[in-house]
Amino acid sequence: MNTAHPTRTALSVNLNKVALVRNTRHLGIPSVTRAAILCLQAGASGITVHPRPDARHIRDQDVRDLAALLQDWPGREFNVEGNPFHNLMDCVADLRARNLPVHQVTFVPDGEGQFTSDHGWSFPADAARLGPLIAQAHALGLRVSLFMDAEPSAMQAAKDVGADRVELYTEPYAAAWGTPGQGAQLQRFAAAAQAALAAGLGVNAGHDLNRDNLAAFVQQVPGVSEVSIGHALIADALELGYAATVEAYIECLRVKP
Repeated sequence: MNTAHPTRTALSVNLNKVALVRNTRHLGIPSVTRAAILCLQAGASGITVHPRPDARHIRDQDVRDLAALLQDWPGREFNVEGNPFHNLMDCVADLRARNLPVHQVTFVPDGEGQFTSDHGWSFPADAARLGPLIAQAHALGLRVSLFMDAEPSAMQAAKDVGADRVELYTEPYAAAWGTPGQGAQLQRFAAAAQAALAAGLGVNAGHDLNRDNLAAFVQQVPGVSEVSIGHALIADALELGYAATVEAYIECLRVKP
């Protein structure tokens, strides 16, 4: 099996929407694990899931099944994201207790019934309560990424509380794509990424990135280690298939030095 990743920025495929479709019936299709295999075979660097307390898409068993699957894919990463004050820490602790792989947790400040993630953590307001949970994740051997708005002034605070990376919340950039505000948003995200790198943080990004806006983002925002893409990628896969879709997104990430 090919474990080489020819891209500068890693592509982690979020499979929540596959599970959402599956959950509308009781037939077990489409298969979340089959989707993961096809994406990994096509060159995806990892798999992301965001289990929520209401289990409306990814379920606890999916998380365990995907972690077991990734044992057979050395060099690929499993990123589990969610609110650490809800079910996330129990979920990743369970994987560790089962000796199953999980490489990164992404802390996201969403509500239990929230439609989708729509804002990042706030500093200094969230620092005191995040610190112990970041330490808990580190004790489990996990890299911690904090879901953050593109605010350069907040990046040092994220580092000070113990984060290893930040995931820049890219919906404002995606919403501005193709409008006169596109350039200003790119500058804003570039400044936030530069501040994160200067603070010693790794930089991830995600939310509403797609085949149209992805290449410009990674070309102009410095040091993006990973993008996590779900909704647009799975929507494209309905028309193109998993393999062709993953290959298309990887092509967007082939940034020339």
